[in-house]
Amino acid sequence: MPFNIFDIIGPVMIGPSSSHTAGAVRIGRVGWKILGEKAVKAEIGLFGSFAMTGKGHGTDRALVAGILGMTTDDERIPRSFEVAKEAGLDFTFSEVKLSQAHPNTAILQLTGVSGAQCIVQGASVGGGNIVITKLNGMESAFTGEQDTLIIAHKDMPGMIAMITAELAEHGINIGSFRLSRPQKGLQAVMTIELDTGIDEATVSKLRGLHDVGNVVYMAAH
Repeated sequence: MPFNIFDIIGPVMIGPSSSHTAGAVRIGRVGWKILGEKAVKAEIGLFGSFAMTGKGHGTDRALVAGILGMTTDDERIPRSFEVAKEAGLDFTFSEVKLSQAHPNTAILQLTGVSGAQCIVQGASVGGGNIVITKLNGMESAFTGEQDTLIIAHKDMPGMIAMITAELAEHGINIGSFRLSRPQKGLQAVMTIELDTGIDEATVSKLRGLHDVGNVVYMAAH
C-alpha cells in the first residue's frame, strides 16, 4: 500500500501539535494564496477542538501565521500576533457551529489590501495534513499535497472541455477534478489537482480564457 513519508515523520514544524499547529498554518497559508494579496482583515471561526483546545496548542497563532504567508517551519509562528500587527493585519476569533464537519476545522474570511475577499473552510486531519472543504461557500476537496489549480468561472457549456484541452495541449495530466456551483448558469469553481507542476505562462493563458474569472495556482507544500 503506498504511503506518504509525512504520514510517518510528520512535517518540519514549529509548535507542539502537528494537527493543531502545522495543519493550522497550512490552512491559513491556503487562505493567503487564494486571496492573492496582503490580507488586512481576518475573521477566523473555530470549530470543535480547534475552538476548545486550540489556544493552548497555538492554533490561533498558527492560523494567523499562515494568513501572513508563513510556512510550518517559520520561527516567527509563536509571535505571529505581533508580526500581524506590524503588518497591518486586523484579526478576530470566534467559535462557530457546523454540522458534519471535522473537529479541527477553521473558517477564514479574509479581506485584502485592494478590498478583495475570500472565504476558506479547511480541516486539519492529522500529521499536519489538511483538507480544504469549502471555497467562498462552494464545496471543495483538495489537500495541498499535489499542485492545484483553483479556477473561478461562469457556469457555461464547454468550460470544462476548454480548460482541460488547454492543460492537455501543454502535456499536463489531471490527478483529480471537482466542479462546484451553487446554481446552474452562475459562478462555478473548478478544483484541479495536477500530476505535475505548471508554468506561469500556462496559468496566464488560462486566466485569459473566455468566461474565466480568476485562476489561482498552488504548488504542493
